[in-house]
Amino acid sequence: MKTGALFGAMTLLSACSMSIIPQGAAQGRATQQEGEWVTGGSSEVSAPQLATQQYPTRTLQPVDPAQLIRIGTDTTRALGAGIAAGPDIATLNISEAKAGSALQSFRTSCSSLVRREDNSGLTQGADWQLSCDAAKNWQTNDALRFFTSYFESVQVADGTAFATGYFEPQILGSKVRNRDYQIPVFRRPANLIDVDLGLFSEDLKDKRVRGKIDGTKLVPFEDRAAIDDGAIAGQGLEIAWARDYIDFFFLQIQGSGRLALPDGSVMRIGYAGQNGHDYTGIGKVMRERGLLADGKTNMQGIVEWLRANPAEGMRIMRENKSYVFFTELTGPGPLGAMGHPVVARTSVAADRMFVPLGAPVFLDMEHNIADGLWVAQDSGGAIKGANRFDTFWGAGQEAAQIAGGMSSRGQALIFLPKGSVSKLRARRASPSE
Repeated sequence: MKTGALFGAMTLLSACSMSIIPQGAAQGRATQQEGEWVTGGSSEVSAPQLATQQYPTRTLQPVDPAQLIRIGTDTTRALGAGIAAGPDIATLNISEAKAGSALQSFRTSCSSLVRREDNSGLTQGADWQLSCDAAKNWQTNDALRFFTSYFESVQVADGTAFATGYFEPQILGSKVRNRDYQIPVFRRPANLIDVDLGLFSEDLKDKRVRGKIDGTKLVPFEDRAAIDDGAIAGQGLEIAWARDYIDFFFLQIQGSGRLALPDGSVMRIGYAGQNGHDYTGIGKVMRERGLLADGKTNMQGIVEWLRANPAEGMRIMRENKSYVFFTELTGPGPLGAMGHPVVARTSVAADRMFVPLGAPVFLDMEHNIADGLWVAQDSGGAIKGANRFDTFWGAGQEAAQIAGGMSSRGQALIFLPKGSVSKLRARRASPSE
């Protein structure tokens, strides 16, 4: 794959936690891009060095595919793709500090983990109860022993991982509309509804659509162009106003961010919903049309082109029909797909069809900065497939640089409650399976 900077620019990118219907929606943010979007202009952050550095050989070796346990033929989830027992957790290179951060995030996730359906099919909520009970009072400075005591590592499919990164951007905004702040930041409309199609047919399990009621029919909600043209204006849905459309467009892709207000304070906004239309990465569109010159394929180049070609740039941005709605965050955040705050350098987005949300994840990547223990607390419209991850790096210039340069291959393991592999072997041997 290309370097992180180029990959990020071309795909615009991960669409985490803005999980596009029909895969279901989350509550956090959506994808990473280069630079920190601030002050209404193009970013001054240079191309991250992470994109060009060389990295040592990874140490984690994949399990022989012949050892994979497969249940059923549905390869769109972990059971059908196959799982295998991984190495002893004690033999993995996990620092005590990284384990401590992961323990705190795992503890936060437990209230949801023990109750939610595991779409991957690997576990049930009750399987996590023992480890969640232990986590409540476990000392953070002894976190590594917690993971070795209650978990076993599991490889999904061939374990080959691909990781990108995302961060929390900051742009100029205002709580009051005036001459300089004209771009509405909308809350979720009350008539936007989610439909779980699995409630109507087993063939549609894990499929969802989003729309609105028109008479006796469910119809698509307004797309980006219609909303930009005022389709939902005048309904009291505005929670703030952004100064620059392009900056706000990319904040929507991330799914959450910060508004720097005129009085010097900051308003944090988080993902509250999405209009149900498919996400289209404009970077890919621009590349296919030959609009970006050599050396201009990074995020700065994309924004430079959009600003130099405002009319055509607006038409291109409207080709991304997806539109994100927000809520003001007054507590910890941003929020991930589980409804819990995601934590810089600890939370990772994953495909819930392959990873139980809330599960610890071990990464061994080309970019060593991404190595170690994470917790899957988020999901995303472009984070699809086995061992596809999007790492969260927080807010600020350093986070923007790391996220923008994160396009890394490696190996991944999931930590499941001890005994999970044995249970899955027993299920495979059962005639009913």
